Amino acid sequence: MSDVLLTGQDASARPAVRTPDATARRGLLAGRQGRRVREALLAYLFLLPAFLVVGLFGLFPLLFAAFMSTHRGLNRIPGTFDGLGNYILAIGDLTYFLGFWGGVVLVVLALQAIRRGAAAAREKSSPFWRWAAPGIAFGVMIVAWLGWVIRLLPLLLDIPNQMRGALNTPENFRRLLGEALATPETTQLLWLTLAAFIVGVVSAWIVMRNRHHRTHYANYAGSFTLATILFGVAALIGWLTWTEVQSNAAASLASGGGLDIGSQMILISAGFLLLWLSWRLWQSASRRDSMVSVILRLGGAAMLIIGAWVLVAEAPRIIAQGDAKWWNALLATFYYALGTIPPQLIVALVLAVLLFQEIRGRSFFRVIYFLPYIAPFVGTAAVFKIIFSSRPTAPINSILSFFGLPSQAWINEPAGILNLLTPGVQLPAWSAGPSLALIVIMIYGVWSFFGFNTVIFLAGLGNIPKEMYEAAAIDGAGRWPQFRYITLPLLSPTLYFLTLYSVIGTFKAFNHIYVLRTGAALGTTDTASVVIFQTFQRDTRYGYASALAILLLLVIILLTIVNNRVAAERVHYG
Repeated sequence: MSDVLLTGQDASARPAVRTPDATARRGLLAGRQGRRVREALLAYLFLLPAFLVVGLFGLFPLLFAAFMSTHRGLNRIPGTFDGLGNYILAIGDLTYFLGFWGGVVLVVLALQAIRRGAAAAREKSSPFWRWAAPGIAFGVMIVAWLGWVIRLLPLLLDIPNQMRGALNTPENFRRLLGEALATPETTQLLWLTLAAFIVGVVSAWIVMRNRHHRTHYANYAGSFTLATILFGVAALIGWLTWTEVQSNAAASLASGGGLDIGSQMILISAGFLLLWLSWRLWQSASRRDSMVSVILRLGGAAMLIIGAWVLVAEAPRIIAQGDAKWWNALLATFYYALGTIPPQLIVALVLAVLLFQEIRGRSFFRVIYFLPYIAPFVGTAAVFKIIFSSRPTAPINSILSFFGLPSQAWINEPAGILNLLTPGVQLPAWSAGPSLALIVIMIYGVWSFFGFNTVIFLAGLGNIPKEMYEAAAIDGAGRWPQFRYITLPLLSPTLYFLTLYSVIGTFKAFNHIYVLRTGAALGTTDTASVVIFQTFQRDTRYGYASALAILLLLVIILLTIVNNRVAAERVHYG
């Protein structure tokens, strides 16, 4: 009554005060959480063009290459479905080993994604498993959409073959396109994609609608989506591998032979397991204080390596079943990487330290050293081809003749460098080292890329505070201790970046290698990228070229992972 007298109005006429629960249930886009949802939607809306560009020009070519790698045919896109036949043709029975363990790795990564999401949710006291339904639904949607694309692609690519001559009309094209879109398999996958999308949206809305205002809600659907996609890819790889194993077993039984895929897989897997254990022992030896413990661990690591070598000795016999040209290309690629990455990084680091000093003409020298990188690779490679020609009057042979040394074939020499240095001992091709022709290409690679690395090293040196050198000088440290304990640790992020960039670049290098290669080198300069190009362009074996490209991608990914693990404890930020 006193309230009515004081305010002049009935209390019942006042606007109702909303409780926190009512505010939380008012709408999906209301309140603080709603503002976050709106901001996230706006951010994704702005990122949508970038997603489309990356998906169209980055992800789709990769998926199409993976699709083409399962088809075989000469001068045909996509050709006839052959499963993992192209991979077996390239690397032999090693395909089954990679298929099995690749599927296992994907399953482990899927479980790790869920585990990390659950750990993050526990730290924030946020619900996690409620997001399982929308996350799995969105994952099924993506997998079903990829299946729809894969099923639709052969039908679309076959339309030009059905529109020749008088059938090349717009009406016939529309009819064939409609038939391709209306096939039972494509329509089922399309409906599954739409249904999974609707289920994901509805379940996500239900989770957000029933949230409690006192509970921190973060979106963990991405963990389940990623895990679902990884499980789907692992199931696909497992199905392809199992299909090939059954086909191989049937062929072996029909011919009266045996099937040793299982024993090969067990032996090679055990060998790599021993290698991993030896690596762990080797790492743990550096953290021991007792010299006896260090010696015992290093000895155990050496014994494990010997045992692993005995078990992995089965691998050469399997490798021999594959394409010798492809294995030689991988060997040439590894030689090229080992012969270019360390020299160009060392030379670049030395030049960067020298050019970082207060010397006259510093800017001029920086430009001069950077010129080989910005010069056209095709033109400079052609000049190198003239300099290192096999003619006696070629520039480099003229210099050798001036000093009384015999002329060399250089760019046309297929013999390994160890066989050239030891004429009385002829080593096998795989152990004779890179050919002299490939060494010429290595020299060109170091010459053309050390300037780029020098500029990046200079940028890294500029980020090191000068006060640290001044403090070290006051403490009596000389130039070498300063370089070892200040420059190298603080330059490790730059060194890590350049190492990773160089590894990826050398395995994808093509332009200058293709220009410098000659037929007289007998293929010893053909790296993996050159072999893939020849298989695609000259032989028109599109499916096999795609399989080789996927294998090269797997090698690059593996080397990147190894590089990250090695650099994890050696890169210092701060």
